[in-house]
Amino acid sequence: MKDTFTLAGKNFKSRLIIGTGKYASGEMLAQACKASGAQIATMAVKRIDTTDHTDEIINPLLELGVQLMPNTSGAKNAKEAIFSAQLAREALGIDWIKVEVHPDVKYLLPDPIETFKACETLCKEGFKVFPYINADPVLCKRLEDLGVCAVMPLGAPIGSARGLKTLSMLKIIIKESHVPVIIDAGIGAPSDAVKAFEMGADACMINTAIAAAGDQIAMAKAFNLAQESGRIAYIAGMADKVETSRATSPMESFLKEAMK
Repeated sequence: MKDTFTLAGKNFKSRLIIGTGKYASGEMLAQACKASGAQIATMAVKRIDTTDHTDEIINPLLELGVQLMPNTSGAKNAKEAIFSAQLAREALGIDWIKVEVHPDVKYLLPDPIETFKACETLCKEGFKVFPYINADPVLCKRLEDLGVCAVMPLGAPIGSARGLKTLSMLKIIIKESHVPVIIDAGIGAPSDAVKAFEMGADACMINTAIAAAGDQIAMAKAFNLAQESGRIAYIAGMADKVETSRATSPMESFLKEAMK
């Protein structure tokens, strides 16, 4: 089944985006990335070597041909996020940037106001912007109007592995958005990813669920299968979303007549 995922003008076969934190080594990161089939990876600008690409994050990913998506994790306001994005573009020659602004170091919940400000500036500067945000349908539309390339609403707090706790809001966002919707944060099991893809999410961002697994390679493979299963189910048409036209059975006809 040919089902291309288009993001910021580029086509990808995989709909998984992996994070690069919590891995014991660059080699393990590369193996997990390969097993997951992911073609996009995000990493904090503050954690990478922006001078000669000799660090354990950049090199393995570049060798795999993975699209890098630097992020502004650690930024506490719009000004810091903008500076981080500019640094990444200058050092890496990449105009993709995942905007993360979370002043609260305990829960790492995104600041909607500062995130909006950062995205507004970065869109004007020609960046391909991917904002990490709360599952807020109104904010998603405002960001879409700015020109972001996708929205990345959270399913649950970062690193919590609690699954799709914002499910009802995510459904609204997916239904109303005209840019790709990437479920970011909180996915803790392949079954969560299946659910996200079944309801129409364009992609899922996975980090802790793979990096903190007992067998990272096996878990990466499980998520690869999860995206395939969930996406095929969505394309096939879930039973609860399809109006059937099957003929009425004799028993159903009898019951209808009896209830008149």
